[in-house]
Amino acid sequence: MTARRAAEIEPFLAVEIAERAFELESAGVDVVHLEFGEPDFEAPPVVADAALRAIKDGRTKYTSSLGILPLREAVVDHYAATYGVRIAPEQVLVTPGTSPAMMLLFGHLLDPGDEVVLGDPYYACYPNFIRYAEGRPVTVSTGEADGFALHAAAVRERLTPRTRAVLINSPANPTGAVMSAEATAAIADVAARGGAAVVSDEIYHDLVYEGRARSILEFTDRGFVLNGFSKAFAMTGWRLGYVIGPAADIRVLQRLYGNFFISTNEFVQWAGVAALREAGEDTRRFRTIFAERRRAMVDGVRRIGLGVGFEPTGAFYVLANARAYTQDSTAFARALLEEAHVAVTPGAAFGPSAEGYLRFSYASSVDRIEEGLRRIGRFLSRRR
Repeated sequence: MTARRAAEIEPFLAVEIAERAFELESAGVDVVHLEFGEPDFEAPPVVADAALRAIKDGRTKYTSSLGILPLREAVVDHYAATYGVRIAPEQVLVTPGTSPAMMLLFGHLLDPGDEVVLGDPYYACYPNFIRYAEGRPVTVSTGEADGFALHAAAVRERLTPRTRAVLINSPANPTGAVMSAEATAAIADVAARGGAAVVSDEIYHDLVYEGRARSILEFTDRGFVLNGFSKAFAMTGWRLGYVIGPAADIRVLQRLYGNFFISTNEFVQWAGVAALREAGEDTRRFRTIFAERRRAMVDGVRRIGLGVGFEPTGAFYVLANARAYTQDSTAFARALLEEAHVAVTPGAAFGPSAEGYLRFSYASSVDRIEEGLRRIGRFLSRRR
């Protein structure tokens, strides 16, 4: 017997595609992975060294449920240096990745039937987190002709007395769109006037290729930040993230976290300290690599006949228009995997506005990107 809130959770299509790809690989098939947002290089050496040193020093016990103070102080310093905002360590809760932070945050903000406004396309798991907290996702359609921009006026139209939060993601998954300062400020103002908080997923903030990302904390004191180490520091499997918010709200989240998770692995937290304090040059190097891959991916996708009406300026994804070939992106992605042995994520995973699109991750090497696109090109030629 399954509870309703669990039954409502939809499959994560990127994971389902990847799992089938792993099955093919176990049978000896060479699969090109362009589905996952996972850098193909290792975390910076200073990060691994800090984790090993922490283990050798016996730093493997429970910590404060908020997280170790040196890591929270490093987050405070990072936001001060990068965005010019002042927060206190008591406003930071360290979590094993941003997903637990998201689950706790929506559990804190939402009563049954409360609403969260978000753009469509969206990160595939957002509606599931909201629904699991018994809330209701309310979407605002965006399109590539407008750079997948989420406009404050459109958000305002979707606000109701049940709106508790507006969720933004910049740079965005799956589009790679980066919100301007003006757009971020406008949404912060609209949310405040509607009595709603702004939840800002900033996990891709260090991966911007034109201009710079702006934190919601620059524009409101009612903002919640979700961030972590998976993308910019190539630390996906380390599972380390954090949430920043008003101190009173973080105290509530700390109480929830102490009940459900107790604390985050201490030695991984020391690795996070090293990442923020010592790995800045590594993140800049990673960004340069991704910029090269972005160019290869955008040019290559266009060359094989798929549409890229909007060039991403952040993260490491291209949302390519495949509507000339299909209106069922899930079936199309499965056919690509089975016939061309290339794994991509169907646009349907990211909301109705992305149906007929495919998300390509350029977290793989240029060689693998080019090989995958060659295979897809041959696959498409047979469908013309």
